[in-house]
Amino acid sequence: MTSPWIQLVGGGVLLYFGAEWFVGGASSLALALRVPQILVGLTVVAYGTSAPEIIVGVQAAIDGHGEVALGNVVGSNIVNIGLILGVAVLIRPARVDGALRQRELPMFVASALLVPLLMLDGAVRRWEAVGLLFVAAAYTGWMIRAARSASMVAEAREDATVAERAADEAGAPKRGGALRAAATAGVGLGVLLLGGDIFVDGAVSVARALGMSDRLVGLTIVAVGTSLPELVTGVIAARRGHADIAIGNVVGSNIFNTFLCLGAAALAGPVRAPLGTLGLDLAGLLVMTGLGALYIRSERTISRLEGALAVGLYVAFTVVTLVRG
Repeated sequence: MTSPWIQLVGGGVLLYFGAEWFVGGASSLALALRVPQILVGLTVVAYGTSAPEIIVGVQAAIDGHGEVALGNVVGSNIVNIGLILGVAVLIRPARVDGALRQRELPMFVASALLVPLLMLDGAVRRWEAVGLLFVAAAYTGWMIRAARSASMVAEAREDATVAERAADEAGAPKRGGALRAAATAGVGLGVLLLGGDIFVDGAVSVARALGMSDRLVGLTIVAVGTSLPELVTGVIAARRGHADIAIGNVVGSNIFNTFLCLGAAALAGPVRAPLGTLGLDLAGLLVMTGLGALYIRSERTISRLEGALAVGLYVAFTVVTLVRG
């Protein structure tokens, strides 16, 4: 019988490479079909980088482990701010784009406040899941409209640098062959699905072996595992002098985790957890979101000291969570 730790690690590796291949292939295919680069970044890439959280959450909910799905969303959002943003800023201080505060900050805060409200009755209902997915779709549509307006302004000014910068921030790749791109995306999706199944099985087995609850394993092990693509992307961006891109990715990822990932999981299966057991989790989510909002409140530079504070709070939250069980 395969060790649950091998399943966990192997599933995590498959999730990582599956997401890379799926996002890269799907993005290149869209570009080959002449979809504007900025739109690819805001749609295919934005949704694709949330693929590990979506796949794992949906698989966990289908298997009857809704607390893993919920813990994954809450934990991933905490990881994004405390670990990914914190580490990226430690590597290189990041400048906050002033437009980020106007566009994403309200949704960023609202996505965190919404989770405690959804869990007041101890479950995310199907109609609430549909509402979350609708908001995700509407938000995507609004971003596309705003991006197209900005792109038209850039073109009117004949400012190619602005247009290229916008596409880079959205994460869009360069054009490639359609057939190869489609094959890469297909293989990536298959690897993602396989990795999600193996990862969830391994995570649940590890939880049982260590006496951990589904909530706890989702909040810690699963959250870090599904956030690996964002962590690697943030570190690479920071090392190349683009830590500001990591800020946008973290904010966007948190928004999509709540509306898209939690919505998809709750639609696929029951997502329930007693509100009394979620106090520390939700407090950690709100504190870390508040810290992130404080950092991006205006056009400014996030310092290494602030990055260290974010990482320190994440470590403290993880230790307290594990100790309390």
